[in-house]
Formats: sequence, structure tokens, C-alpha cells
Amino acid sequence: MIRSSTKILFIRHGLTSWNAAGRIQGHTDVPLSDEGRTQVGKQRIPQDYIDARWVSSPLGRAVQTAGLMGCSNPEIEPSLIEMNWGDWEGLTLVQLRDQLGDEMRDNENLGLDFRPTGGESPRLVQQRLNQWLLKVAAAPYYYVAVTHKGVIRATLALATDWDMTRPPPVQLDWTCGHVFSLSGDGKISLCQANLPLVEG
Repeated sequence: MIRSSTKILFIRHGLTSWNAAGRIQGHTDVPLSDEGRTQVGKQRIPQDYIDARWVSSPLGRAVQTAGLMGCSNPEIEPSLIEMNWGDWEGLTLVQLRDQLGDEMRDNENLGLDFRPTGGESPRLVQQRLNQWLLKVAAAPYYYVAVTHKGVIRATLALATDWDMTRPPPVQLDWTCGHVFSLSGDGKISLCQANLPLVEG
């Protein structure tokens, strides 16, 4: 269905075994766990988005989530891939803070410019995300974007001028969807955080 404005419903992928263990996934292609598949299999998008165009991160956990929610063939969008955590993938934040001490603290205090060794910063995630937002800004459709925590946080920062050095302006529930709208020049704004997904 043609819409009068561009809106994007961002959904985080379902749970993986690494999520349960607190391990940083980044670009590591960890599949959904049994718990994650059960969780996502019960969820459906709200009726307002039933005709939306589906896009997904290329990572399997996002593509699997889209399939279990009813879209077996989402458009793959590389810009929606999780933040690259480089050498730190597979570790936990507790491990990194213990191992790196003040160096890790100072890095985390950089907010948008926090950067794992060999990885990318949230600001770099925003830069690649902006390219996609500009591409879809003029489209009069709704989108469902299945992606990752880091990407949604980067989007929230873009929409609210949050620099990530302080608590977020809104606490996001990762079992819900988060709706953003786009102006014609690609500027993004937050419409609704924590939109409940339908039990199906």
C-alpha cells in the first residue's frame, strides 16, 4: 500500500546463545537459539505495517527473525549489519573491563566515538546507516527493518542527538518494535519507542 510518509519499524533479532551468555556478537554470524526461535515465532508486526516492505541485516539471526515473523524473503541491506566489534567479538563486557581497566573506561566514555580494537564506532555505524536512510527517505512506504541492538541505538542517537555519553533519552525494550519517521532529506525522528509486537 502507498503511504503518505516514510516510516520504519525497527525490530531487533531474536535471542541467540551468545546473547544468553552476554557475549559480544558484532559481525559474528550466530544463529537464533531454540529460545529465540520460539520467542520470535510468536510475534507478528502490528496491522499498520502489514503491507510494509521488509529489509534485513545480512546476518543469519536477523534473516531468521524476519522469516519466523512472516517474511521469508526480506531485502538484504548491508547498512543494517551490527556494529563491528573487531577483536572483541566473543568476549563479554565484564571480561573487557577486567582486562583493559582504565583503557576500557576511557574508551566507553567517548560515547559515539567508542571503538573496539579492529572494529567500528557507533558514529561509523551512523554514517553507513545514513546512506540507506537517504535512499529510502523519498519512498512513500512503511518499512520493517530487522536488525541489531547497536544499529537501533545508533538510530536513536541520530534521531535525538544523543551522544551516548549519558543515559539514553528513552529506555528501549528489545522485545518491542521502535518506529522512526523520515523527512524527504533523510532526517530521522523518533515516533514511538517500545511498540508492542502482536502475539500470533
